[in-house]
Amino acid sequence: MQRSPRDQTCGEEAGSQAVKAQQRLRELILTGALPAGERIAELTLVDLLGVSRTPIRTALMRLEQEGLLEALPFGGYAVRTFSEREVADAIELRGTLEGLAARLAAERGVSACILAEAQACLDELDRLLREASLSEGMFSDYVRLNAQFHRLLAEMPGSGVLAREIERAGSLPFASPSGFVGVQVHNTLARDMLVIAQHQHRQVLEAIERREAGRAEALMREHSRIARHNLQRALREPGGVDLPGVQLIRPAP
Repeated sequence: MQRSPRDQTCGEEAGSQAVKAQQRLRELILTGALPAGERIAELTLVDLLGVSRTPIRTALMRLEQEGLLEALPFGGYAVRTFSEREVADAIELRGTLEGLAARLAAERGVSACILAEAQACLDELDRLLREASLSEGMFSDYVRLNAQFHRLLAEMPGSGVLAREIERAGSLPFASPSGFVGVQVHNTLARDMLVIAQHQHRQVLEAIERREAGRAEALMREHSRIARHNLQRALREPGGVDLPGVQLIRPAP
């Protein structure tokens, strides 16, 4: 049976409300407004977010799938905490999959269109990093462009399966390509670390263009270690680091 325009509009509105609720809940979790381990009451969220229970439930289910929430035995959800090893493993998984993508891209070859788009993305990153320090706006641009380059890399082998798995791995808590870049934004060594990461971007793209499969894979695996380094700094620097969600990670003993 065909849906009426009114039904379709209502469905779109409900979907939009669920997405907004999901974004707002993620923000509340990562800022610590919803403490780890405490049961999340749907009615409280209804009052807090100003939406009905249906989009709230959808948002909670999606955040459980992302790994930020855990389902409780007798119903409801609670904010998860993560061991340092879990976060490190998630970063390692993304690095392994992106290394595979780089190797396959070099072996199979990449269309001139995607290579040109990746090159343009890196050119924009170069322009940003010419500055002695990054403002908040410039840092946001870096995160956007960094995510764009990693997305293009995932597309280069022409494998929908691999692209989906990389996206899935990157959606794990703290495992996205820019998950721990925020550690660097107010640090005096910030620009140097980002310059190193950008140099690795250039080397990977060059290896792919030259069809150097083993080198491309090794470089991409090494690239993920910057995130591992930043994870350790986030957990061990005196006074802590102002990074969303870092309070959810339990440092190794």
